[in-house]
Amino acid sequence: MERLRVGDLVALIAPSGAIGAGEVAAAIRVVEGWGLKARVGRHALGRHSFHSGTDAERLADLNEALRDPEARGILCLRGGYGLQRIVDDVDFGAARADPKPVMGYSDITALHLALWCQAGIPSVHGPTAGHLSRGAGEARRALMSGEPIEVAADPAESTFPVRVDGVAEGVLVGGNLTILAATAGTRHQPDLRGAILLIEDVNEAPYRIDRSLVQLRRAGWLDGLAGVAIGQFTRCVDESYPRTAEEVLAEHLGGRIPVLGGLPIGHGVRQTAVGLGVRAVLDAGAGTLVVAPIAGGR
Repeated sequence: MERLRVGDLVALIAPSGAIGAGEVAAAIRVVEGWGLKARVGRHALGRHSFHSGTDAERLADLNEALRDPEARGILCLRGGYGLQRIVDDVDFGAARADPKPVMGYSDITALHLALWCQAGIPSVHGPTAGHLSRGAGEARRALMSGEPIEVAADPAESTFPVRVDGVAEGVLVGGNLTILAATAGTRHQPDLRGAILLIEDVNEAPYRIDRSLVQLRRAGWLDGLAGVAIGQFTRCVDESYPRTAEEVLAEHLGGRIPVLGGLPIGHGVRQTAVGLGVRAVLDAGAGTLVVAPIAGGR
């Protein structure tokens, strides 16, 4: 895989939820400010049920972007919901033949997992194009720089206290916790032995976070992990329950492997982009996660 460079064309697609024209226009301005060219998918501004288009329309935009030799990267415009409905029919042969960076988060986690499991292709966990203002500089670095990305735990993040000292090194895999749990038992369940698992979430009550972590544990996802990187758990509050999301995370993950919370990765105001499917070093004592670049140059 090659990193993006000035003059490259990127495809802007909406494989999950619907997005407004104003947000798409704002995303185009950011991308063009990086010196890239943008092409919006044919159905990206549609709306059908929960989604930006029918399953066939959304899949067509995604597969066209994967097959298009002119498109050197794919930026997902929105998360929301819908990728799991189409991910089994992604053209993984095209992805393997011409690997290109794919960036998104939240529901796009299903695509990250699928690309890694079926094609061995790394991708970028970063803001969807509709939220590029939350982390444009970091996203540009992840897509266009060949330098490692160092993410420091932020004391302002609610998950900052969740920590188990130690150093872990392994491939970084993961994303949105709810989508990870929903993927358990499917063909896209990754082998996480020796890996660092990244998790984040939004608008999930603590008991739902507990349910997702129990699902991962029962499915064997937590067996043999090298470490856990905890991002933002945004608005994961329910005052009718006595436990916090952070207490739930600490209960399930506070074992013998290194755990680092407080990483500004996820649905928060600041969204740091990092590669998935690449080597990373988690140093809980230093409070840092260093992630290798996803691609080389041309």
